[in-house]
Amino acid sequence: MTETTTFTPTGDPEGTEQPTAAVLPFPLKKKTGPDPSTPGEDTVKPGEWEAELPDTDDPEADGLSEGAPVDPPREVYPPSVAEWMEARDKARLPVLPDWVKLPDQRTAVRKWAVRHYSAVIGYHAVRLPCIYTPKVLWYSPRGAWRWSTSVGRWVFDAEGKSLRLNSVANEDAAEYLKLSRQRNDRVRLRGIVATLAGIVGLAATLTLFVMAPSWLLLLAIATLTTTLGAVGAPADRPLIDLAKVTFRKRKLSSDIVIRAHEAAGLTTKDQTIAFPRPIGRDGDGWRVVVDLPYGKTFEDAVKAHARLGSGLDIAPTQLFLDKDETSGRRVSYWIADRDPLAVPSGRSPLLGATRVDFWKPFPWGVDERGNAVMATMLWLSLLVGAVPRQGKTFSARTIALAAALDPYVRLYVFDGKASPDWRKFALVAHRIGFGIVPKNGIDPVGHLLTSLRELRADVEDRYHRLSELPLHVCPEGKLTPEISRDKKLNMPLTLFVVDEVQEYLTHPEHGKEILSLMVYLARVAPAVGVSVMTSTQKPDDKACPSELRDQHQARFALRVGAYQVSDVILGAGSYSEGLDASKLLKSHKGVGLLKGMSDDAGIVRTYLADGRDAERILTRAAALREAEGTLTGDAAGEAPAPEVSATVLDDVATVLGKGEVKVWSETIVDRLADLRPDVYGPWAELDAKPKAEALTAALKPFGVATDQIGRRIDGKTVNKRGIKRDDLAAAITQRNEKRDAG
Repeated sequence: MTETTTFTPTGDPEGTEQPTAAVLPFPLKKKTGPDPSTPGEDTVKPGEWEAELPDTDDPEADGLSEGAPVDPPREVYPPSVAEWMEARDKARLPVLPDWVKLPDQRTAVRKWAVRHYSAVIGYHAVRLPCIYTPKVLWYSPRGAWRWSTSVGRWVFDAEGKSLRLNSVANEDAAEYLKLSRQRNDRVRLRGIVATLAGIVGLAATLTLFVMAPSWLLLLAIATLTTTLGAVGAPADRPLIDLAKVTFRKRKLSSDIVIRAHEAAGLTTKDQTIAFPRPIGRDGDGWRVVVDLPYGKTFEDAVKAHARLGSGLDIAPTQLFLDKDETSGRRVSYWIADRDPLAVPSGRSPLLGATRVDFWKPFPWGVDERGNAVMATMLWLSLLVGAVPRQGKTFSARTIALAAALDPYVRLYVFDGKASPDWRKFALVAHRIGFGIVPKNGIDPVGHLLTSLRELRADVEDRYHRLSELPLHVCPEGKLTPEISRDKKLNMPLTLFVVDEVQEYLTHPEHGKEILSLMVYLARVAPAVGVSVMTSTQKPDDKACPSELRDQHQARFALRVGAYQVSDVILGAGSYSEGLDASKLLKSHKGVGLLKGMSDDAGIVRTYLADGRDAERILTRAAALREAEGTLTGDAAGEAPAPEVSATVLDDVATVLGKGEVKVWSETIVDRLADLRPDVYGPWAELDAKPKAEALTAALKPFGVATDQIGRRIDGKTVNKRGIKRDDLAAAITQRNEKRDAG
C-alpha cells in the first residue's frame, strides 16, 4: 500500500518537502530516514576536529581544565534491534480494517448500510406492483414452455441425437447400435423418473389446493409464476431492475495478472512473474505485488502501462503503479474498480477554516486513493499549465485562497485574461490588476511593472536586512515565522500570482522587462519568503520562454494535448520517467501531475472552490486582515505609486535646493506635486506618513533608501523619514552608467 509521508516545515529556504499523492502510473521515490548529506552531532568521527582553535576570552570557559574534551565525538553504532523490530512492525499488515477498529468509521459504515438498503428496498417496493408483476405474468408462459421443452429433451436424450446421426453418416453400424442401446436405457430410466415426479407433483398440487390455507396457496402460485417468469425473461432484459449503478469490476486472479504481463511483453515462456504476497482488496480496488523476471525493471512496466491495462481488460486510468525501493524488479499495482480521477474531490476545506498558517502545509486536494494532499509554497515557485477549461485557474486560485486566509501573507494578483475568476481578490490583495488594456485610468501592465520593480527592490533589501539582524532575532540569517509577522521589520511572506502570464510576457513594449523581472523573482525571491506562482495555457518558448519556466522548482500539469507539451511544463525528461499529462482525459477536470513540491511526483485532484465559495473565503479573509491591521495597498484603498520610471530620480534632484544634504520625504512630495501635478498630485493629498511611504516605494527600485532625519524646530529635535543627496546622486550615476552601457 502506498503511504503518504508528512514533512514538517523547518524554515529551510532550500525547499520544504510536503506530501503529495502517489503518482500512478508514474514512478515514486520514497524518502526514508535522515538525510545522510546533512552533518549532525551524532555523525562526528574521532579525529575529525584536529585544527588548533584560537584562544578566546569566553567567560563560560572559566573552570574548565586544560585539555578536557568538550562534547567528545560519539561512536556511530549500527541500527539497534529495536529499530529493526520497529521497521518490521510497520511492514506488517493490520489484522482488522480501519472501519472495524475505529468507532467513527464503524458509525459511518452503519449509517451507509442503513441508507443503502433502505433505498434499495424502497426502490423495488415501488416497482413491484406496476412493473415487476406485469413482467412476471408476461414472461411466465414462455418460461413454462422453456421448462417443459428442456424436460422433454432430457427425457428423450436429445443431446445424443447428433452423435447417432454422425454414426449413420459414417455408416458405422456398430457405433449406431451401441448409441441406440444407451439411448433406450436412458429414456426408459428417465421416463420412469419423470412419471414419478409428475405423479408426486400432481398429488402435492391437489393436496395444496384442497387442504392448504388460501395464503399458502397464493404464495405457492406466486412462487411458481415468478420462477417461470424468471426462466422466460430475455437475457438482455432482466426481470428486476438494478437499484444502483454497478461499476465494472471482477474478481482479480493470478491467471489474469499473468495474462496481462504476457500481453505486455514483460514475460516469456521461460520467465514469468512471481507473487511475493497474495492478491487482495485494497480500498476501492485490488492490490497486486509482483516480481518481474530478472532483467526487467519498474521502468519497463511503466512503458508497458497501456498494454498492461489492456491485458487486465480495464481502462489505463484504472491502473496505477508504485515502485518498490527494495528491488528494481518488484512492482506494486493498484487496480481501481472505476476511474478514480473522474470522481470529483469535493469542495475545499478552506470553506470551514477560520484562518491558515501559510508556514504550514494546507489542503490542496486528494490523490487517486482519496488521501489528502498537502501543499506548501515556502521557498519555491510554482508553474501551472494546461489546456483551457481543465481547471488550471481554479487549481491555482485554491493556493491563493489559502494565502488570503493568513493575514500576514502579502498578495500580488494579476490576471492576464481579465476574467471574473480573480476579481474578488481585490478585497485582500496588496496589488492587483486585470488584463492588458488600460481602463478607468489604470494601466494594468504599468501596474504590474511597478509591482515587479517594487518586489525586486524589496527582495534585495531583505537579503541585506536579514544578514544584518542580530543573532537573537535571526540566528541563521533566514526568514522565520516571527520575523515575517513583525510589522516593524516589514518582511511578510509574499505570494506573487500571475494567471495567463503569456499575455504580459508577449506585451510589445514591456514584455522583455517583465520577463527579466519575473525570472529574477522566481530564481532569487523564494529564499526570502517571496513565492511566485504563474499559470499559462501556452507554455511554449515563444509565449512563456524556458528561461522563466526553468526557474520554477515546482510544476503542476493538468491535461494537455501532447506529451511534448507535458514535458515542457513538467521539465525535460519527465516523459521518460512516466509523467505524461496528455494521458489525462477531458473528464479529469482539476486533476494534474505535481512535480517538485516534494521528492515524489504525484497525481492531485485539487479541491474545488467556485465563485461563491471564493467570495465567502475572501470576505472572511478581508475581515481577518482588517482585524489584524494587515490590510494594505490596493485592498486598503491606498493610492498606488505611479508607474515608476527613471524620471523620478531627475524630478527629485530638481526639487532639492542647493546645499540641502538631507530632506524630509513629505517635503519632497509637496515640491514634486508643485513640479508635476499630473503625476505627483495624488501623493500631496495623502497624510504625512503615506506621503513618505509613497516616495519610499518609488525610490526603492533604484536603491535610494529613506532614513530618519532629525531637524531642530523650536528648540526640539523632530525626526522624520527622508533621503540623502549622496544616495540620490549615486543612484543617478548608476542609472546613467547602465544606460550608456546599453
